[in-house]
Amino acid sequence: MSASTPLRGSIALVTGATSGIGRAVAERLAEQGASVVLHGRDQARGDAVVKEIAEGGGSARFVAADLADAEDTLRLAAEAGEVDILVNGAGVYHFTPTAQTDAAGFDRHIAVNTRAPFLLVGALVPAMAERGHGVVITIGSSAARTPAPIGAAHGASKAGVEILTRYWATEFGGSGVRVNTVSPGPVRTEGTSAMFGDKLAVLDRVNARGRAGEPREIAEIVAFLAGPTSSYVNGAILFADGGEVSTLPG
Repeated sequence: MSASTPLRGSIALVTGATSGIGRAVAERLAEQGASVVLHGRDQARGDAVVKEIAEGGGSARFVAADLADAEDTLRLAAEAGEVDILVNGAGVYHFTPTAQTDAAGFDRHIAVNTRAPFLLVGALVPAMAERGHGVVITIGSSAARTPAPIGAAHGASKAGVEILTRYWATEFGGSGVRVNTVSPGPVRTEGTSAMFGDKLAVLDRVNARGRAGEPREIAEIVAFLAGPTSSYVNGAILFADGGEVSTLPG
């Protein structure tokens, strides 16, 4: 193992790995030597990422699954097999007012953003604990701590996974498994571009950095948490949101 490939010999499962933050995470972990199991719903997009990683000298394979379906989520865990790193990167985010969010929409947020990580941890982490090592990283959201007039279902689902992170860190920490969450603010992805359209620039005005984040920036933080240099970080919610804007006049 070299300093440039600290994850060599590790197997990582990354959900939501065909676009946005998840794709950037998968690519970065592969660059650091991990063999990556990519998850998504679209086989063609998954194959494209596998090809890109292979062309860069990395190792990857793709498993399609619908995380809104509990049985399909457990099938994903079974097909992934023994993993050393689990990155819960898949997410649903529909920013609608409460009265315009129906039961199906609320349930989908909870199923994908909260239940799927719960099921994957239950299926994969006990084996990590038996081996005495492992890492779980969930991509959270600043919506879990910053209320807005829209998006309550999304915020609730991400707040749920933050408390699960603390529980899992306690449950598995003594067995050598570390569990953390990275909580990004606005990030420029295909999803946010489609959502905001020509108003995307508004994302640059919501933090102290004066710009939205890039997927690669979040991926670098995930890679740090996955690697050996973060060995004493457990149960943390790491904010990666560019800093809060002061409410006081300048």
